[in-house]
Amino acid sequence: MLANERRKGGKKSKHPVEDGSGEGKKKKGGEKRKGQGEGEKIRLDALSVGYFRRVGDRLNEGFQDNEEREMFVENVLSEVKGKASLVAMNQIGSITLQHLLPLASLEQVGEVLAELGGESGSGFKAVSCDRCGGHVVESALRQMSRWSEASQKDPSATTEEEEDDAGLLETQVLCLSQVVRDNNSEFIRHVHGSHVVRTLIHVLGGCLGPPRTEARPGGKERSVAPQLTDFEIPTSFWYELKSLTEALMENVQLSVRDAVASVVFQTVLTVCHRKRPKLCKQLLKRITEYLTGHSAAPGVSPLLVFLKDQASSHLIETIIQLSHKSLLRDLYKYHLKGHLVDLALHAIANFPIQRLTAASATHKHFLRLFDELVQGVEAILASGHMGVIIQLAESCAESGERQSEMMQCLLQAFHCAEPGSRHVSCLPLFMSLLTYEVYYQSEAAEGSTQKEVPLSSICYHGSRLVQALAKFKERSLLLSSLRTLSPADLVTLASDPAGSHVLQALITTSSDKGRGKILKRLEGQYVHMACSRLGSRVLEAVWNSCSVSQRQSIAQELAPRETQLRADQFARHVWAKFALSHFVHRRPHWQEIQTGESKKQKLFSDILE
Repeated sequence: MLANERRKGGKKSKHPVEDGSGEGKKKKGGEKRKGQGEGEKIRLDALSVGYFRRVGDRLNEGFQDNEEREMFVENVLSEVKGKASLVAMNQIGSITLQHLLPLASLEQVGEVLAELGGESGSGFKAVSCDRCGGHVVESALRQMSRWSEASQKDPSATTEEEEDDAGLLETQVLCLSQVVRDNNSEFIRHVHGSHVVRTLIHVLGGCLGPPRTEARPGGKERSVAPQLTDFEIPTSFWYELKSLTEALMENVQLSVRDAVASVVFQTVLTVCHRKRPKLCKQLLKRITEYLTGHSAAPGVSPLLVFLKDQASSHLIETIIQLSHKSLLRDLYKYHLKGHLVDLALHAIANFPIQRLTAASATHKHFLRLFDELVQGVEAILASGHMGVIIQLAESCAESGERQSEMMQCLLQAFHCAEPGSRHVSCLPLFMSLLTYEVYYQSEAAEGSTQKEVPLSSICYHGSRLVQALAKFKERSLLLSSLRTLSPADLVTLASDPAGSHVLQALITTSSDKGRGKILKRLEGQYVHMACSRLGSRVLEAVWNSCSVSQRQSIAQELAPRETQLRADQFARHVWAKFALSHFVHRRPHWQEIQTGESKKQKLFSDILE
């Protein structure tokens, strides 16, 4: 095993020290190195770094059985014992421990945490606020999700010893929480320590997202909310979460002053909203009272200032998303009314306005919010804050209100409301976010005739806007505009990354009669669509929404091109999914299958409606 290898052959390791430590005098388990104003700081020695590098390589290979894995974990943790902090705060050691702890028993994880914290937990702060050590503490905390599994393996055979195994980790988590409570101001402002606090909040609440990973240089982080998984927790965590939130609320001012601390408060609200709704409601009220309790200027709400701040605007977004009806109504009525357009034009404040529009869709005050925002649609479009416009359209679709007003406002904004002959041009204009004069390169004279312009300049936000409008009750303008596109334009639309979603949304939400008119325009283009990466996806979605007679028309056009379709990397999937071999050789059987599928889809759609 590697534990023996470490004792026998460790001196032959040629691996350099990963943390860049110098050529200081070697000590047992570590090296001394001069720190910056801290005297001498002990680092993990080069031999140990080489050992943990080999451990990491062995972990990546996997194990044949549980016995081998348990023996390996035990041997490695025996090497960690006595120098857990040094290992955790070393880059190689940290990565190795993060991979090792999920394989360890809860008792072993508790022992590692106990050593990192020391007798009174005084060591937790230094490790948690370390770039490498913080990851190890988070990994140890995340193992609490296995607590219920450990306690429910065999309820009838549960012994006091087994309870103590899980109890040790529970005790250490509570000890860490106590340290965080006593030093919460420093923890939540620290770039690394704040991550430990956020993981601690999730664990105390009984829900976890995917583990944190280091962002790659130059890589973009996706702003998608992580999926949380619930798990059972000890009763003590229920009370500890309440105590921790009370301690954090003593420094609520940091939620708007410090961007790092703000994220911690957002985590508290998100976890409590999911697991402790009553506590979340109390926290929302208290934080909102703090945000609105400062005096900015006579007659001006302080919330208007916080909305334009990078740190506090994110917190306000979370508050809006999690707020109940009365709080949303009060925020609008007493603080935001009359300022929505100005905020929508602001580079930062427009994002909370998007959240407010989304959260208000099912409430009565949405009508007042819409009437105010719609006055500035053209200015908002000019500012490039398309998220506000898209969300306004989506909220109209969700609420079923103000849909005709929204459509009329957009027609005016894109200069295709008057004369009425311009209405059929709305779809290309919406998708490209260009006004009539710019798109057709024509003067604004009313008598000017429309030139034939190939479909182009389809953009992401334009596609999102049309997809939202496609959910309106009245879609005749969009469908009329779609039917005026040439077959070549329809293929361009189907093969475009943004446009394909528009075509799919409009065809699949149409009635059988309306869908038939669009499919008539697509005749002769099905082979081109089937051989396109995006077009084939659209064709499959259209097929699923078609009647049997419409499917037969599509199949009749595709079947003669069997050789071409079977040879194409995208079209061969279309050939298989449409069962075109059956269509060619066993037509009655194919007809029977399609009729059965059509009835089944209609039954499910009726149930869903």
